Amino acid sequence: MRLARRSAGFSHFTRTILCPDGQKVLDLGPTSSSNINFITGLGHKIYNEDVLIAATDSRLLIPGPEEGSTVVDVERFLAEDLQYESESFDAVLLWDVCDYLPESLVKPVVERIYQITKPRGSLLAFFHTRDAGPETPYFRYHIKSEDMVELQQGPHFKLQRVFQNRHVEKLFHDFASLKFFIGRENMREVLLLR
Repeated sequence: MRLARRSAGFSHFTRTILCPDGQKVLDLGPTSSSNINFITGLGHKIYNEDVLIAATDSRLLIPGPEEGSTVVDVERFLAEDLQYESESFDAVLLWDVCDYLPESLVKPVVERIYQITKPRGSLLAFFHTRDAGPETPYFRYHIKSEDMVELQQGPHFKLQRVFQNRHVEKLFHDFASLKFFIGRENMREVLLLR
C-alpha cells in the first residue's frame, strides 16, 4: 500500500530541473519505476544508487574501538559506492537517507554528494522531526507528480537520529543555499543549491 503526500520541497525541486533537457539526476533511494518514468519524462537521465542498502552490507563492518563492537569502514564504503566524477549531477534526490545511515557515514556521504553535484545543482532531502519516534517506519519514495510523492513502507531500518534545523545547516554548510519546508507525518523537507 502506498500513501500519497503533497510535497512542497519536491515541487520546488522539480522547478529547478525543468529546463534544459538532458540533465543528470541521481536518486539515492531504492529503484522506483515511477521515479525513472518521471525524471526521464522531463527529458533527463536518471541514475540510481541505494546508499542505505549499501551501507548495511556486513562486509563493511570492521572492529570498533570498544571490545566486541563494530563500525562501518568509511574508506571502503566510499571506494565502492558513490563513485562518480566530480560535478557529474545536476540534481540529487537524497530523500531521508541521512536519518537512517550509520553515524560514521553521514558526513562523508554528504561531502561526496557535494563533490559530485554541479555548481548550482539542487538537492532534495527529508528529515524526521523530533516527534518521530525510534520505531518510525522506513519508507521508499515514489514520484507521483511534480508536487506529489507516494510513500511505501520498505525494509526495517532503524531511525538513527533526528536532526534539528541547525544540525542540517551545519551538515550542508558547503552548499550555497538551503530552504526548509514543513512536511507532513513529522517530516521536514529541505531544498539545497550547491
